[in-house]
Amino acid sequence: MQDAKTEQLLDTLNPKEHIIIKRARVNNLKNLSVAIPRNKLVVITGLSGSGKSSLAFDTLFAEGQRMYVESLSSYARQFLGRMEKPEVDYIRGVSPAIAIEQKVNTRNPRSTVGTTTEIYDYLKLLFARIGVTYSPISGQKVSKDTVSDVVKFINQHEEGTKVMVSCPLKLHKERTLEQELKILLSKGYTRILKDEEVVFIEEQLENVKDLGKSPKLEILIDRAVVKPEDEDTQFRLADSVQTAYFEGIGDCYVHIVGKGRSEFSDRFEADGMRFHEPNVNFFSFNNPYGACRTCEGFGKVLGIDPDLVIPDKSLSVYEGAIAPWRSETMKKWLTPLLKDGIRFDFPIHRQYNELTEQEKEVLWTGNDYFKGLNQFFKHLETKTHKIQYRVLLSRYRGRTTCPDCRGTRLRKDASYVKINEKSITDLVLLPIERVIEFFDNIKLTGHEEAIARRLLKEINNRLSYINRVGLGYLTLNRMTATLSGGEFQRIKLATSLGSALVGSMYILDEPSIGLHPRDTKRLVGVLESLRNMGNTVIVVEHEEEVMKAADQIIDIGPDAGIHGGELVFQGTITDLDNADSYTAKYLLGKEQIPVPTHRRKWKDSVKISGAIENNLKNISVQFPLGVLTVITGVSGSGKSTLVKKILYPGVGKILGTVSEATGKFDKLEGDYENITQIEFVDQNPIGKSSRSNPVTYVKAYDAIRQLFADQPLSKQRGYKPSHFSFNVDGGRCETCQGEGVVKIEMQFMADIFLTCESCKGKRFKQEILDVEYDGKNIADVLDLTVEESLEFFADKAPILNKLQPLFDVGLGYIGLGQSSNSLSGGEAQRVKLASYLGKNSRDSKDHILFIFDEPTTGLHFHDITKLLYSINALVDQGHSVIIIEHNMEVIKSADWIIDMGPEGGERGGNVCFAGVPEDMVKLENNHTADFLKEKLS
Repeated sequence: MQDAKTEQLLDTLNPKEHIIIKRARVNNLKNLSVAIPRNKLVVITGLSGSGKSSLAFDTLFAEGQRMYVESLSSYARQFLGRMEKPEVDYIRGVSPAIAIEQKVNTRNPRSTVGTTTEIYDYLKLLFARIGVTYSPISGQKVSKDTVSDVVKFINQHEEGTKVMVSCPLKLHKERTLEQELKILLSKGYTRILKDEEVVFIEEQLENVKDLGKSPKLEILIDRAVVKPEDEDTQFRLADSVQTAYFEGIGDCYVHIVGKGRSEFSDRFEADGMRFHEPNVNFFSFNNPYGACRTCEGFGKVLGIDPDLVIPDKSLSVYEGAIAPWRSETMKKWLTPLLKDGIRFDFPIHRQYNELTEQEKEVLWTGNDYFKGLNQFFKHLETKTHKIQYRVLLSRYRGRTTCPDCRGTRLRKDASYVKINEKSITDLVLLPIERVIEFFDNIKLTGHEEAIARRLLKEINNRLSYINRVGLGYLTLNRMTATLSGGEFQRIKLATSLGSALVGSMYILDEPSIGLHPRDTKRLVGVLESLRNMGNTVIVVEHEEEVMKAADQIIDIGPDAGIHGGELVFQGTITDLDNADSYTAKYLLGKEQIPVPTHRRKWKDSVKISGAIENNLKNISVQFPLGVLTVITGVSGSGKSTLVKKILYPGVGKILGTVSEATGKFDKLEGDYENITQIEFVDQNPIGKSSRSNPVTYVKAYDAIRQLFADQPLSKQRGYKPSHFSFNVDGGRCETCQGEGVVKIEMQFMADIFLTCESCKGKRFKQEILDVEYDGKNIADVLDLTVEESLEFFADKAPILNKLQPLFDVGLGYIGLGQSSNSLSGGEAQRVKLASYLGKNSRDSKDHILFIFDEPTTGLHFHDITKLLYSINALVDQGHSVIIIEHNMEVIKSADWIIDMGPEGGERGGNVCFAGVPEDMVKLENNHTADFLKEKLS
């Protein structure tokens, strides 16, 4: 509890220089008073559950959002009386608040990195304004002649030159020439050109039969003399050219007397093809006008999957790389290629994955010597009345990248529009690093430069910020829904920087998640840029590098849950010497996570061969079983692709428990038959329903409900265990259906959740709450933290055994009935880990392969010790654990390390090292080894 002296000091501070919070009581905060300097980089740290998020998000951001809504319309304000203010005496100096959290809150299949960061909006404008259309047939520039172009051409001639403006006489299909000439007379035209001679229409009507069937006549629109300085002449010429285009249906002729005829057209065409003129909608895949006609703007179609056609890329064509041509019946398609391949220099004995792109393309398109795979599958489609052909086709069908738009979702002719030889489809398929290179070297004319200057500034700004937050390996076409929580958070951070807001309060939830220590320094630079623009940047963070860069550190503690919620330390990193907190002890080296005294040995393993999904470079990897394996490497090096897209679905399909699409690889071999189950412990919420919570997930609630049903009052009233469930009718409050809150849908912003007025947030009917055990009803029990419940149920072993693992993984501070929606990704992951610890401690027959995706998310140094203890407990029970991780404390504790890299994106996808940590630190020029040396020295 803070003293009165501190609070008096707060009263003297200027709200223009500080954000002043007095007596915050949100969640576990204990009348916390603090002054946060404005326009500074401030890190809030402390143990998991100490109250960091309660201060940053539930207090500061909630108040900033409430103040924003207060400034809106009366429709919004009608909810304000019911919208709860944070429990705090007062907050002063709050700026407009922007929260950037870890959750990927979009599952929209049309949302991409380009659209989320707004870069794509600027690219559309850029290509619509200065893009040049090229014919795909001849490669020549497609253009049309405007009225101004024609007038400019006329004015290039000497003053006094005689000119005639005309257009071809085009007959309507239902009219004769005589009728057409009469119509021209009625429109006011008097002359036509016949063989470049001026003839009166009336004279021609008398001799119309002499013209033959299809004469080449021109309508004479105007005769004039070149006078570039005469305004009336300019207007008259422009009007005449416009009329010529109208009467000639897009064609206009200019006769320079004595020099011949020049032809002009206002049709956008070349090589006999009509093209669409570029506009913004032309490049929008979310608009029916711009969306690809084949895939309707989704980028995928149901077609022939090349990976099913050529499953083993290590084989040559001669060895049978093309699966459908292996059978005796279909060999006739392969024979011409084997026989005549030498004639067009095709290497039939070379492995498929070593062929050039052109050689691979030939296999599909064919040539004069053999019919390609495209022709083969077209042939099969003509035979689908026979069942064997339908079965054969179905073997090679799959969700494939749309051939017309190459997965970019745009109409095919959008790729004809180019700037410096690159179309918008080329750019969105390039890694952002390469897109930056393109715009750095772009060459424009003076006119184009004037139009594009502002657009290029916005594009370059946003691209550089994405690169600086360590995401240069992504493409603008990457779907947002496929990003990790850390990647999505940094995308939003880059977007915020690009929008160049000033005077705002940014609250970030662990932006270093998913970042290799190498990239964390770049992230710090980005946070400093945000601050230097004139914003207050408040970061909830455990990463040492970010703390060192902070203008001020606020440490909340001293412990978690009911033992936290106090201000333990506030000051710079140099002031930490005098602090007595877990953060200070670990940062100053007074406490450390010990290096294991020995590494476990292994015999069994699972081996993946020929992995080529995303950026993987045809690699083979051996995953040991029965030990703790850590997959490391910089962001974008291929860790998640290898484990999530290949190993997990590959083994899961053999066990029959996973139905996800498997990435591209040749074969899976090894001792996978020893694995009885595979579990991917990710950071997704623990339940789809908002009623899902930790106590139900670890199966402790069944025993608690039974305990309440056994109380005398329950028996007297005939209550069953189901009466104490908030998931079924009976005892729950029907107004909120056992949720404790009611959702109010807001048309203009995120939905608001308000405490249910019927049950006051208790979730149950009053008669159910009458039943008590040891002085607490069912709602009181759900309000207990895990730590408090261990004391309360000390003599109830069935309940205790289920709840103890939650405490062991460092979640003693979470509430038993806390909604799964309120748990962070890292907390949800550790609840899952606790459920496995509770289930498998006594069952030694199972051998489960556990895969964890960054389990240190949201963990303080002190909590990582508990996490490692729990994970090692799984290995000691006879299971295998594979962790994708950047945290050096976990990496140094591994029995085996597989390091991916050496860089991210195109320059990644290789196995740089596989072995024990002690061998890894001997490597030179390895990013992970450089940081690991400090921990093992």
